[in-house]
Amino acid sequence: MKNEGPKRRKRWLTDWWPNRLNLKILRQNWPISNPYGKDYDYLKEVQTLDVDAVIKDLKDLMRTPQDWWPADFGHYGPLFVRLAWHSAGSYRIYDGRGGARNGSIRFPPRINWPDNIGLDKAIRLLWPIKKKYGKKLSWADLIILAGTIALEDMGVKTLGFSLGREDIYEPDESPDWGPEAEMLTSQRVKEGELEKPFAATEMGLIYVNPEGPGGNPDPVESAKEIRIAFARMGMNDEETVALIAGGHAFGKCHGAAPDSYLGPDPSSSPIEQQGLGWEFRYKSGKGPDAFTSGFELTWSLTPTRWGIYYLKLLFEYEWELTKSPAGKYQWVAKDAPEMIPDAHDAYKKHKPMMLTADLALRFDPAYAKIAKRFLEHPEEFEKAFATAWFKLTHRDMGPKSCYFGPYVPKEEFVWQDPLPERDYELIEESDIDELKGKILASGLSIPQLVYTAWSSAATYRDSDRRGGANGAYIRLYPMNEWEVNHPEDLRKILSVYEKIQQNFREEQVRKGSDKRVSIADLIVLGGCAAIEEAARKAGFNLTVPFTPGRVDAEQEQVEVEFYKAIEPFADGFRNYLKDPREIDESDIYTTPEYALVDQAQLLTLTVPEMVILIGGLRGLGATYHYTHHGVLTENPGVLTNDFFVNLLDMGIEWKQADEHRYLFEGYDRTTGKPKWTATRVDLIFGHHDELRAIAEVYASDDAKEKFLRDFIATWDKVMNLDRFDVKMKTLS
Repeated sequence: MKNEGPKRRKRWLTDWWPNRLNLKILRQNWPISNPYGKDYDYLKEVQTLDVDAVIKDLKDLMRTPQDWWPADFGHYGPLFVRLAWHSAGSYRIYDGRGGARNGSIRFPPRINWPDNIGLDKAIRLLWPIKKKYGKKLSWADLIILAGTIALEDMGVKTLGFSLGREDIYEPDESPDWGPEAEMLTSQRVKEGELEKPFAATEMGLIYVNPEGPGGNPDPVESAKEIRIAFARMGMNDEETVALIAGGHAFGKCHGAAPDSYLGPDPSSSPIEQQGLGWEFRYKSGKGPDAFTSGFELTWSLTPTRWGIYYLKLLFEYEWELTKSPAGKYQWVAKDAPEMIPDAHDAYKKHKPMMLTADLALRFDPAYAKIAKRFLEHPEEFEKAFATAWFKLTHRDMGPKSCYFGPYVPKEEFVWQDPLPERDYELIEESDIDELKGKILASGLSIPQLVYTAWSSAATYRDSDRRGGANGAYIRLYPMNEWEVNHPEDLRKILSVYEKIQQNFREEQVRKGSDKRVSIADLIVLGGCAAIEEAARKAGFNLTVPFTPGRVDAEQEQVEVEFYKAIEPFADGFRNYLKDPREIDESDIYTTPEYALVDQAQLLTLTVPEMVILIGGLRGLGATYHYTHHGVLTENPGVLTNDFFVNLLDMGIEWKQADEHRYLFEGYDRTTGKPKWTATRVDLIFGHHDELRAIAEVYASDDAKEKFLRDFIATWDKVMNLDRFDVKMKTLS
């Protein structure tokens, strides 16, 4: 009987209601699902790792070919470079997702992307080393270490390497990889622009189609796509050229025959293949008969040794369009002798060949200028490649305080969000109480204090550990000009904090004390003081935890272009949406409630934590422009559970209030008079069954104190998400 493929069955809620707001990403990879147990601490374990022993094992492994997957040129180095590159290269600046920090390339969808064909074999080749070191070495660290040591073994003087990447044990479903339903298709260009947050031009690629845009072999047009894709990964032109030219100094592409011989991806492959995918049923299907991309070429005369042959050949010859045995467009050097070594036959040579994406470096004027400079100055090229490689493979690890191991470079980069060293004594409890009093007496309102503290801290995203309250980046350009941060109001608020800071400093100088307080600490402390005051007004004397020690960044420590690019278009916690015209209710991904869940995941929030924050911030009046949208209480600035009580009140009927279905009005069912205004972000907590179930807990008569305590605990969590200076001290 013919196998007609998997049978479709509507088993999951999203099968039946695909446009339903999915909260799954807030429940991923909880500590309880870690097979090592909830008390396992990888960052402690990895500090006991014999890194030099791992490096020796990797170098031995690279030169020990396996019959089940032969090594090109007798060395697995190029394959491990590709694995590390593709693990890190899916990173994108707009949400910090993708990348190498959690080892997610081991899972779908990434392991199944056509761009990653063959990398399942690279991971299996590394298994003996992972098996040997077990819990002391994560897959995430091993993959990047393997690529870096491969470069060193092949002659590159690298910058170094950091350990500290923690593995996940289920697929990461938080990234939206695109709207396409099929691999190697593109529906992500809108009005001529690649939509955000996407960086790759097609589903299943990490960057661009190597044949050229949409398979059109045009090097100039390819350069345009490359520039966009690499910029969205946070790379400038020089870094882009260095990475492409440096990476293509090694290894080869495989396309021995058409992809009609190619079997299904790892997740779709037959069970007896044990997770190895893309079985290639052409001859032996491996070595000289392999398929990994459909292209068949080697870029360099020395594919396992560092050098400038890639650049030399790129500019030395004219190039003629041809096709690989698999039918892919590629280019061959005109009138060139057969000089390129064969990967498996020492007596065989080939003509130099290139991809359309390679020729982009020659025919784009800006790229060509950089590439020629690298060709003329090999030492500069090697340094640029090493620096770009380190950035590529460490971009999502966060500040340098998160780096571990003996080979961490001393240099600090702006993309690590460097902070100045604290050179003063910390404030104590008595100082904290005194400063709270001064802040509350300053004339700043509870909504202003809470909104500013939230605006500072909630920029944090765990995907790449960037943003957060430490550094008080909200004072500096461009964050101080973000629309959602109330630029004009922010300047007034900061001037108040600066006066309080100055007065405190003068007082300490008179006392002969070295205590000081940063603006970063004052911003957070102001929010904490406001919440305590709002809780007191509600009849509860509660203390909001506060841990001092934040410092103030300087303008030169800000990666300006990065923070310009990631200015929020939505923040449901502050009830902000830049352009309601973008809402299409038939597509959940266009809605502000989807953006809220997305942001909550970046803030590492659980579903109840997201719910409690919305209720608390609304009650405190901490909304964009301090409007009443969602402030469902007669007493804004008093920390009560009124938001939930009034949202679930059946005496209120909600009606659409604008053409975009963003704003709504709540009418008293008895009198017919309008009582509340809210956005769809507010109403989702009464509409969505899971969210409503949690809202009901906090709306109950016996939940008033629980509401306050849970809100304070979650607030404290967000305020300290970026306090790696505190977290890492416990590991040292």
